Order: sequence, then C-alpha cells, then structure tokens
Amino acid sequence: MSRVVLVTGGNRGIGEAIVTAFRDAGDTAIATYRHGPPPQPGVIMDVADPASIDAGFLAVEQHWGPVEVLVANAGITRDGLLVRTDVADLDDVLATNLRGSLLCAQRATRGMLRARSGRIILIGSVVGLSGSAGQTGYAAAKAGLIGAARSLARELGPRGITVNVVAPGYVDTAMTEVLGDTARQAIIERTPLGRTAHPAEVAAVVTFLAGEAAGFITGAVIPCDGGLGMGH
Repeated sequence: MSRVVLVTGGNRGIGEAIVTAFRDAGDTAIATYRHGPPPQPGVIMDVADPASIDAGFLAVEQHWGPVEVLVANAGITRDGLLVRTDVADLDDVLATNLRGSLLCAQRATRGMLRARSGRIILIGSVVGLSGSAGQTGYAAAKAGLIGAARSLARELGPRGITVNVVAPGYVDTAMTEVLGDTARQAIIERTPLGRTAHPAEVAAVVTFLAGEAAGFITGAVIPCDGGLGMGH
C-alpha cells in the first residue's frame, strides 16, 4: 500500500534520489526544501527552525495524512579546521545535521505512536564513524545521529517503529563537489571499490530499510561507502 514518506532536503542530491525511489515504488514521497524551485509535491521547511518543522509537518498531514516514513536527510557542511571555525558556522552545522534531524524525528513520532508503526531513517556519514580532518563539527553531528538512533530504537521499538542510520561515503552531489579534484581522488584511492557512489545507490539502501524485508532491523548503522569505512 502507498505510504506517506517525508524526505527532508529532498529537492537535490541524495534526497532527490530517495524521493524518486519511493515514488517509483508507489509511495507518496514529499520533499522538503529551503531554497530554489519547489519540488512537486513538496513543502518548505528549515530543519534548523522548530516552528518551520512543525508548519511543514502540519502541511503534510493536512494534504496527505500522517507521515509513515521519515527520512532525515537535510544537511550542510562548513568545512575547515576547528581552530579556525567560527562559532556561528559550528552552530549551523549542529543545528541542521543533528538537532534538526532529532526534531523531525520527534515530530514524526506523534503520528507513528498512534499508528503503532513507522520507519525513521537518519542519513549519517562515514565520517561520523571514522572522522575527517577539517570536518570536526560535521563528523560530530553525524556521530550524534548514531547514538540518537539507537536510543530511539529502544524507546520506539515496543510500538512497532524502527529507527536506523544509513552512512554514505563519497557520493557525487553538489555538496561534495566543493572538495575539489585532489581531495576527491584521495578519497577514491582509499575506497576499496575505487569509485564514488551514485545517489540512487544510497536511495536503494533507504528504501530497503523502509520496506517489509527490513521489518526486524532497528538501531543499525548501514554503510553505503564502497568499503571506505571498514573497521569503523
């Protein structure tokens, strides 16, 4: 049966691929966005703003019904050595990547608890496990998602709600283009499969976790990194 799926940051990159994958499977996938042309269907939402989150969820509930699958994908980077990082940039990274994901999960949980079912999937990163020089704030936020997911899995499991993390490696998106060719090649050389990921490959892992076949998986961190994070 068609489900209502909300994908934060679903208007580009990995998020857009996730929305497409759910729609191809017959679900009603709604993308959130902050800037640019609105996706269809889509709702405007700034995950760093609690009021914007609540307004976005309310719009989804009024038009399509309660969110049955949440994919917390929205994220930003402010790369640079921590010693040189501005406090405002650090706050933005943590507010969007960590706090925003938790607030979205909190809001989605209301309807899921009433239904006694639901799927929450947080998009982490390989750097949340292995670390990355110049990405301390980003790595901290992504690592925080793991502890949050495992705590939520214990809280929500008795109500039939699963919570998992997907940890991509280097994926060809606009966000990773800023790394430049030298950094990109260095990452590829450390990746056993010797290439970058396509957004659709990450989307396939997400839709699996949201499907019936993954009904007994919760509190897990699923890598999609070509082996980059092995051992972590």
